Parts: sequence; C-alpha cells; structure tokens
Amino acid sequence: MEQNRQPTVIITGASSGVGLQAARSLAERGWHVIMACRDIPKTQNAANSLGMSPNNYTIIHLDLASLASVRQFVQDFRNTGKPLDALVCNAAVYLPLLKEPAYSPDGYEISVATNHLGHFLLCNLMLEDLQKSGAKEPRLIILGTVTANPKELGGKIPIPAPPDLGELKGFEAGFKAPISMIDGKKFKSGKAYKDSKLCNVLTMRELHRRYHQSTGITFSSLYPGCVATTALFRNHFPLFQKIFPLFQKNITGGYVSEELAGDRVGDVVAQPEYNQSGMYWSWGNRQKEGRKSFVQEVSNEASDDNKAKKLWELSAKLVGLA
Repeated sequence: MEQNRQPTVIITGASSGVGLQAARSLAERGWHVIMACRDIPKTQNAANSLGMSPNNYTIIHLDLASLASVRQFVQDFRNTGKPLDALVCNAAVYLPLLKEPAYSPDGYEISVATNHLGHFLLCNLMLEDLQKSGAKEPRLIILGTVTANPKELGGKIPIPAPPDLGELKGFEAGFKAPISMIDGKKFKSGKAYKDSKLCNVLTMRELHRRYHQSTGITFSSLYPGCVATTALFRNHFPLFQKIFPLFQKNITGGYVSEELAGDRVGDVVAQPEYNQSGMYWSWGNRQKEGRKSFVQEVSNEASDDNKAKKLWELSAKLVGLA
C-alpha cells in the first residue's frame, strides 16, 4: 500500500447498531468508511449524530435483499476510484414474529436472501477489489452470532429450533414458494435467521479454503458479544425489547454495548493480531472487564467442508455466478 494512503473499508448495515459503531471506530482510526445501507437519509443522520467527519465516510445505497442492488453497489463503489482494504458483512434482518415467509425481489425467503445470498454475491464480486488494492493484509469479515453455534452456551437454546441446514433442499429447489427454509421443512422465522447466519460461517470458511492462499486475503468471522439493544431486535415484541437487555446485563452477564461491539469489529479489521485466516473470533458469553478475544470453536455443521462446498455451488447458481 502506498505510504500515507487512507485505507478504505466497506461496512454493510452501517446506519445503526454494531455497523454504525464499527464505522465510527474505524473512522476514528483514520480509515475511510463506505457505509453501505438501504436508507441514505437515516445513515446520514446517524453519521451526523456521532460527529463523524464527512472526510471519513461515503454513503452508498445497498439493499442486500436485491441481487440487482448488490451489483449496482459494486459499480457505484468502483466509480469512487477508491481501493478496497477491507469488507465487513455486518447487515442482517431478523423477523421472529413472521408467521408466513416473506420473499425478496428475486423470489427467495427474505432472511436467507439478505443475510446470506446478498452477502455471498457481494463477497464474490469484491474479491477482485480486495486483491488489487495494494493493501498489505486485505481482510473480509462476516459477522456471526452465538445463536447459530450450539457449541456455545448462548447457542444451546432450542427456541424456535436449533440451526440445521439439512441436505440444503431449499437451495436445490431454488427457494421458490412454497419452499422457504434451507432444509426444505416448515417455515420458522427465528430458525430462518439462525440458518442464514450458519451459512455466513460456512461461506467464510469456504472463502478461506478457496482463496486465502492464492490472494493473501484474510477471511474471518466474529461474535462481538450480545448487543441486546441493537436495532436487529426492532421487529420483536416490545416487551422482549425491554426485558432482553436487562436479562443480559443482570442475569447472564453477556451484555455488550453497541460501542464496544463496534470497537471489536474495528479491531478485527485493523489490528495486526487478527491476521489469521479462517478464524471465528469471540469474547465469550460472559463479559469481563478487559476480556481478550479467542478463537471460538464452531459447530459440527459449520465445520462440514462438504456442506460448505455444496452450499457454495448452490448459492452461486441462485445469485447468477455459476
């Protein structure tokens, strides 16, 4: 990388929550942040509210549920002429109260379309940009969640059901109605979210397997802790939104502020010690002052290389890359 060049990072879903705070954290470290969001005025207001310098960020429209929007975003980013040093796939939708599946403009169930397929296409299209940026250690980071990992305490709660991609029958059927779930079974909105996040970890591991050695890109995931106040829960019962943060603060000890979570994402993007590819970083289920990160063991399903390959091939077809 040229001396004194300002590094650039793209963060999806940077208009609120962890994504916004990661944008703030990296802008404070001298990075230029591309805030990739659906709602441009909301993102602008959020950046203003944090006092972010206009020199340190650019807002570009991105709706991950639409594959056409992902392709347009890549074009819009390239038109800025900026090299790309890091990509953070942070955005996610969680719609626990849906009784019937909602579908994306491309006809796919909305959780898998937004959380997995949109990011899958984005990652594939931006590999070229990361590779030719001139960055010493380009990084691609996909956020995980404890609820998609039954090997962690927070992932052992089987409500509404544990994550399970089955034989990927939903992918094979192309998610066309009435098919909505990855395993091809009955629709469960909370499980659809967990399944899509499990796909994120499989994607990160398959990116590492396919491309780390040839490109030098570091691929990783992280769970920054339970950010119980985030807008991810905006579609949950109001009572849940009130009680959940109190439960995490006072009972489980898992509560993490949006600011701290954003700083942890910033560290994984910018700090030298996170240059190991294929890792899933965590700070644990119970928070302690000054807690250090560690490499979290992922679930048996997330470690299944054959499933990762199959998921990759089926996803490539659905997003028009195959």
